[in-house]
Amino acid sequence: MYCKFYGLIRPPFEMTPDPAFLYLGETHREGLAILVYGVRSRKGFVMLTGEVGTGKTTLLHALLAQLDASTDSAYIFNPRLEPLDFFKLLFDDLGIQETCTSKAEYLLALNHFLIDRLKNDRTVLLIVDEAQNLSREMLEEIRLLSNLETPNSKLIQIVLAGQPELGEMLDRDDLRQLRQRIVLRHELKPFDAAELEYYVEERLRLAGYTGKGIFKRSALRELFAVTGGVPRLVNVVCDGAFLTGYGRDQSTLGAEVIREVANDLHLDQDPAAGETGNPAPGFGQWRRGWLGLFR
Repeated sequence: MYCKFYGLIRPPFEMTPDPAFLYLGETHREGLAILVYGVRSRKGFVMLTGEVGTGKTTLLHALLAQLDASTDSAYIFNPRLEPLDFFKLLFDDLGIQETCTSKAEYLLALNHFLIDRLKNDRTVLLIVDEAQNLSREMLEEIRLLSNLETPNSKLIQIVLAGQPELGEMLDRDDLRQLRQRIVLRHELKPFDAAELEYYVEERLRLAGYTGKGIFKRSALRELFAVTGGVPRLVNVVCDGAFLTGYGRDQSTLGAEVIREVANDLHLDQDPAAGETGNPAPGFGQWRRGWLGLFR
């Protein structure tokens, strides 16, 4: 709707994790490097955590894009499953054609598949997104998958990604066996003020913008204040700002537009936040509740 008005080829702030719009802040670069290293080096278990909207799913797609054709991958994004349903999804993603009726049959078929892949110098990767939703039973099932190994190598590489609650779960004493198997961990953080500015500029550039700037400096400061640097929130507010500006025939967008969109979305902020650049009190609690609508 607003693309032609602002000289854009496509909307720059859509909610989908499009690799074409990938921008890596410092913790995102570190996280991607850790994920790639963990998989390529066959480290076994790797864990990625981060608050809602910080870019975990985008980073997982970036990981898949960096792996070559010698990697077979399965991506489980809805882990609220019973064990047999979990194995069915795993086999479907990996293209395993075995018909199994019990967990033992699934494990035997998977072990044969993994050994065959290792003989052919192929890597098998399992990604479990939203892993904070895994039941105690499913966490144990995934831990047992790491027992599939040779004396020299793990047969399957596993990435668990989830909200900070995942780390809290694994700190429990009854899950210490799984915790001890995780060799690499990384926590994503929101953008700082400078990273947010680069993120917005890069999104606009990739969307075809060639002008001098749509967002005023005051708008970028306000954007950081109301979003706390959370990428998904930045996208939501910027998209809303474009719609508002388009409706008012405004070619540049200031802090007042950002503030109005934030108010419409019920982003409560401290009156001084626009000056300090700090998220408002209670921002974390609001973010968890409101962003749940987009999971």
